[in-house]
Amino acid sequence: MGIRLPAGMIHAKQILRRSLLRAIQLATDVPKGHLAVYVGEKQKKRFVVPMSYLNQPLFQDLLNQAEEEFGFEYPMGGLTIPCKEDTFVDLASRLNGLCRRK
Repeated sequence: MGIRLPAGMIHAKQILRRSLLRAIQLATDVPKGHLAVYVGEKQKKRFVVPMSYLNQPLFQDLLNQAEEEFGFEYPMGGLTIPCKEDTFVDLASRLNGLCRRK
């Protein structure tokens, strides 16, 4: 009897796995348990976020949007999220609250 992961979680892990090696090579200053993402519509800004975000449906939605827009080729060389910077900052602050409550 194995543990079944939700389909969204499996898909998020596949997306992450394909882009993490490239992101890790470029982001040597990322602390353990975190990953670097690039956010913005025209001008991309780099954010370092905790891996715990990957378990959150809101972040998984962003990963799905990134896959739809970029496939698995990221213009910045790392995981690129196609949303406005202020939208991402708002989402990250909400995710910080959710991740801390657990």
